[in-house]
Amino acid sequence: MTGVALAATLVLVIAVFWVDRDLPSGEAPGDVVRVGVVEGQSVAGYLANSRHEMALLTDPTAPSAGETWALVSLESYAAPARLAALLAGAAVAQVYARVPLPETRTQVSKIPVWSMPDDVTAGMLDAALVRDQEQADYLRLSRALKGSGRTEERLRATYEAAARVAAREAAAYRAGCVCTFAAVVRGGPEALDQLAHRGGVRSVDPAPEVRQLDRTEFRPPLPEEEGTVEADPSGSPVPSPGSPVATGTPPPIPSSIGTHVTSTSPENSGGESLPAVLPSEEPVAVPSAPDASPAREGFGASSGASSGASGR
Repeated sequence: MTGVALAATLVLVIAVFWVDRDLPSGEAPGDVVRVGVVEGQSVAGYLANSRHEMALLTDPTAPSAGETWALVSLESYAAPARLAALLAGAAVAQVYARVPLPETRTQVSKIPVWSMPDDVTAGMLDAALVRDQEQADYLRLSRALKGSGRTEERLRATYEAAARVAAREAAAYRAGCVCTFAAVVRGGPEALDQLAHRGGVRSVDPAPEVRQLDRTEFRPPLPEEEGTVEADPSGSPVPSPGSPVATGTPPPIPSSIGTHVTSTSPENSGGESLPAVLPSEEPVAVPSAPDASPAREGFGASSGASSGASGR
C-alpha cells in the first residue's frame, strides 16, 4: 500500500510539472492581457506613458528587441483608404472603427485585417448588417410594449432612440465613413518608432507582453477624448420591459469586447460574432454591459505602466 501511494504521488508530481512546462513563464490559464487606457486614468497620462514605453523599446543601450505588438491610436477618425499610408511599415492585424455621432456614445467595431483597405471596407459592410439587425430588434421591442404607463413610455423611447442610432450607424458604414481610429500592429522597434512620429498618429503603445491576440483586450482612446476616462456607471444591458431604464453617464468604450465583424478574407470564413455593446442617446441612455477591468493586467506586466496603480 505504501508503494502504491508513493507511485501515485510521483505520477501526480510529474503531471503537474508537464502542465506548468507547457505554459509560458508567468502565464496562467484564463489570463487576459489588457492594453490601453484605464478607467479613472487621464488620457494625457496614458499618452505620456506610451511615449515612455517607446523610449524604452528604442533605447540603444537596452537589449535588442524583436518584433512587438502595439496599439496605435490616431489623432482623428480616418477613412479606410487612408490607413495604408498612416500605418505603413508595420503589419496590421485589426482595426477599430466607430461612427462618431454628436451627443451619442456609439459602439466600437473590431475589424480583422489581412489586406487594406479591402478588409476594412468589408468589415464596415458587415458592421452595417449587425446594426440593421439591432434596429429591427429595437423596433420589435418597442412595438411589443402595449401599456401606456410611465415605465412603458420610457422603455419605448429608449428602444426607438436606439433604433435611430443603429440606422444612422448602418448608413454611415455602408458609405465607407471616416470612422477608423485605432489599430493593432506588429513591427520592430525602428518601424514602431517611425510610426509613432508620423503625422496623424496620436500614440503607439508597444506591448511586448502580448503573445496571443485572442487573449488580449485592447482599449484605445477615442480621438476626441482628452480628460479622464470615466468608469462604467451601469452593470445592466438593454433594459427589459419589466426593468427600469438607466440614465447615467455614457460608459467607457469597449475594444475587443465590442462588436466583432468579419471580413471577406478566406482566413476569416465562418467567424463568430461577439456580443455588441449597445449605443446610447439622450435623453434616455441605453446602458452597456460592464467593462471596468483595468488595462494591461495579466501576465508579463512591465514597468512604465499605462495605469499608475497596477502594472501596465
